[in-house]
Amino acid sequence: MAQKLRIIKKYPNRRLYDTEISSYITLEEVRQLVLDGETFEVRDAKSGEDLTRSVLLQIISEHEEKGQPMLSPQLLSQIIRFYGDSLQGFMGPYLERSLQVFLDQQQQFRAQLNSLMGQTPWSMLNELTERNLDAWKTMQRGFLDAAAQTPPNKNRKG
Repeated sequence: MAQKLRIIKKYPNRRLYDTEISSYITLEEVRQLVLDGETFEVRDAKSGEDLTRSVLLQIISEHEEKGQPMLSPQLLSQIIRFYGDSLQGFMGPYLERSLQVFLDQQQQFRAQLNSLMGQTPWSMLNELTERNLDAWKTMQRGFLDAAAQTPPNKNRKG
């Protein structure tokens, strides 16, 4: 079942009203909606204009000011240079795909780390030894098969 689109109205006084819970919410609560994977749009209460990107950028901006920023001045400068460039239309989808690949790799790494956490050092060592032994057997089998297929040298004196 598709997730229902949650509408958040933004009023001229900059307050955000969540129509699903009939209550005003903060930017931090909008951030939590993002973290929870909620599908939502922020709309201007009067005109109905979509303000979602603007609000998301505001959240990013506030988090960049606190703690350790993710976006360096160099990265931001490079992004700004793409505005108006002939490749501007390719930049967004490229960044989205790159971030998705990063997220997929991060999820895979976490899964591998979690599977390792359940193992003792001895079980990890045994597993590594078994893999190395299998690789060694495969390599030996390859040498033996290659040697068996090599025709005997007729010029050899015996």
